[in-house]
Amino acid sequence: MKARLQQLWRRHPALLTVLLLLLGGGVVLGAVRLTNRPPTIPTAEVKRGEFVESLHLRGEVKALRTLAISAPAEAGDLLVVKMAADGDHVKKADPVVEFDKTRTEQDLAQYKSVLKSAQAEIDQARAQARLTEEEDVTAVMKDEYDVEAAKLEASKQEILSAIDGEKARLKVTDAEQKLQEAEQKQKSDRTASKAAIESKTQASKKAVFDMQRAERALSEMTLRAPADGMVSLLQVWHNGNVEAFKAGARAWPGAPMAEIPDLSTIRAAARVDETERGRLQAGQGRRIRAQLAGAHVARILALRVQQAQHVQGNFQLGQALGLREHRPQP
Repeated sequence: MKARLQQLWRRHPALLTVLLLLLGGGVVLGAVRLTNRPPTIPTAEVKRGEFVESLHLRGEVKALRTLAISAPAEAGDLLVVKMAADGDHVKKADPVVEFDKTRTEQDLAQYKSVLKSAQAEIDQARAQARLTEEEDVTAVMKDEYDVEAAKLEASKQEILSAIDGEKARLKVTDAEQKLQEAEQKQKSDRTASKAAIESKTQASKKAVFDMQRAERALSEMTLRAPADGMVSLLQVWHNGNVEAFKAGARAWPGAPMAEIPDLSTIRAAARVDETERGRLQAGQGRRIRAQLAGAHVARILALRVQQAQHVQGNFQLGQALGLREHRPQP
């Protein structure tokens, strides 16, 4: 065996050198890997990130101020033809409730007709007053002329007989009496004409008032959102039940229809157990995941703790909410 190896070395020295080097390298590599084997204990990669601490509370979310939407006060009987659903999100000036306009439009057309007739009657009364005034002025002028003529005839009594002179004086008296009657009639006609015109003017003013009221009522047949927000229908007593109005229902003037919470005044109130009191402090910024009663979708709201008061062994937590997602459910 030894002789055979010596013979191979003399014939192929380079090949044997390479084989020896590969064998030695393999032994060294195996030894290194054996000494650097990873531990068998489970490990995980650690990264720097946000630490989330959760606290489950039960409380209520409400707005301190709401914007009311009521039926018009001067519209009479109201029939709802269209109404937003509870929880709908609306923009400012979006329609929330629409009432039937048929009756109001008919009343407006009638008041316009009455106003037109009243104006025509005023013009007729004024024309009649001018005609009567002209007749009275003519009658007064004629009676004044008759008085002057009678006085002129009476001035001739010196050359007339006593009987003719007495007749002339009687004519003067009669002419003056007729003149007084004509002047009195003129005053009476002026007063009557003024009263007639005033009566027609009052009727016209009433027609204008009724027409403006109908126009105002017609403009209020559509109730619009006073601000952006979520519609909350009000439960009121009508038709023998306590329920919200809906399409087809009849409402009365001034009836409360809905309200829109002011999102800038939303607050959350919850009781915190004394053992968890140290985890909250006034001024802390927090986020709340609100699972509202009756809702299947949770909403994320940003909040800041405003106050923490000790109440009967628990702590009342007042929280001011700034909505990060403006879609709270009713």
